[in-house]
Amino acid sequence: MWKTALFLMFTLITVPVVTFMYDEPLTELQWSTLSTLLWVYGIAAGLSFLVGSLTDNYSQVDKLWSIIPVPYVWIVAVDAEFESRIVLMAILVTIWAIRLTYNFGRRGGYSWKFWTGDEDYRWEILRAKPGFEQNWKWHLFNLVFICAYQMGLILLFTLPALKAMGSDNPLNWIDYVLAVIIVLLVVMEFFADQQQYDYQEKKYALKAKGEMDDFHKVGFTHTGLWAYMRHPNYTAEQSIWIVFYVFSVVATGHWINWSIAGSLLLVLLFKGSSDFSESITKEKYPLYERYLNEVGRFLPIKRKFKV
Repeated sequence: MWKTALFLMFTLITVPVVTFMYDEPLTELQWSTLSTLLWVYGIAAGLSFLVGSLTDNYSQVDKLWSIIPVPYVWIVAVDAEFESRIVLMAILVTIWAIRLTYNFGRRGGYSWKFWTGDEDYRWEILRAKPGFEQNWKWHLFNLVFICAYQMGLILLFTLPALKAMGSDNPLNWIDYVLAVIIVLLVVMEFFADQQQYDYQEKKYALKAKGEMDDFHKVGFTHTGLWAYMRHPNYTAEQSIWIVFYVFSVVATGHWINWSIAGSLLLVLLFKGSSDFSESITKEKYPLYERYLNEVGRFLPIKRKFKV
């Protein structure tokens, strides 16, 4: 895991730098706005590390994942004096944020004691693995990967809004098509999360009563969208931010610009995250091995899973 974390940190630094070197320089206004965003990032990452270390709950970044993109994009919108394209992008991020925050909250992610709430089960499993025997190593991992990397990634995948600032290309029909696609992807993510939520809630309710049926003995969500993709929610999430990047393409007229770094790194993160989650699930549920072989990870490229 250390190798993966260090590789991701390396990409977090090098990918934006390399792409930035081969792109047009930022305007004075963009530099000023980026400076503000970096301050927000630094404070958020620092507080996440501090609160997580003091409370032994290392899901502080998870609490902010769906929230902090909203101030990022609206800061850009304010500095851009509410350019129509930036406002549209900010509205779309807000829609995405409301849905994802609701989903995280209903699973126990938030509490009136803001430092508590449900912790990602993977952190406890990871902490028990070789390499984290000494407490300082885990705190370093928390600082470098959980807080600095993940919070940095959140900032990066919202930066197409900054790149689109001050564009000479006015809002047009392509922007509206992109907006519709993002809304449809948010709907897809809603259905994927709802199917998973319903299955898991029913499974644990039956387990508590000692009345487990064959459908829920499988252990993992395997119907609906999940019969065609192992992670339909991840598919939608990655796609949303890839499409969000395309707004900057429309604004600049160039297919590649430095703000692509965020969506590229997000794809890498979800690859690693799904690898880790699947390794845990495979150990818990016998049928998951067959599910891995029969169903595509992010795309419906194999066949429908049937028990």
